[in-house]
Parts: sequence; structure tokens; C-alpha cells
Amino acid sequence: MQELLYIYIIVINIIAVIATVHDKRAALRHKWRVSENTLLMIAILSGCVVMYTAMRIIHHKTKKKKFMIGIPVIFLIELFASVVVCKLLCVF
Repeated sequence: MQELLYIYIIVINIIAVIATVHDKRAALRHKWRVSENTLLMIAILSGCVVMYTAMRIIHHKTKKKKFMIGIPVIFLIELFASVVVCKLLCVF
């Protein structure tokens, strides 16, 4: 079970980087873009740390508060939820 979680985290983070880099390249070339909702959904699905890091490195969406505030908030919520779940699992 734990291996599946690790695989999921790796895959969602690879998807996060690919989507972020694709959106940046598409923006520069005036081509089809990844929607902001899709990028945020990927962040919500646990791709937030790598996506935020990629955005900072390639300077993509760094002027949009929705991303520069939203993604760290998503991370904090996920971190808090993880701590709560771990506490609950340790009790039982």
C-alpha cells in the first residue's frame, strides 16, 4: 500500500512539472494553454510543492496571486490533513 502512495506522488509530481513547463512554452508561442483550473487541480492532487518550485524556476505565473498564494495554501492544508490522518491512525 505504501509503495502505491509513493508511486502516486512521483507520478502526480511528474505531471505537475510537465503541465507547468508545457503551459509556459505554449504561452511563449501563443499556442494552446493548460487551463488555470487544471493546474490548480494538479496542485490539489499533491503536485503543489513541485509545481510551485517549477513555477519559480521558469518564472511562470509568478505574478498571479492565485498561484503564488494559492499553491502554498494548498500545501499547508495538505500538510495539516496529513498530520491529522497520521494522528488518527496512530490512535487506532
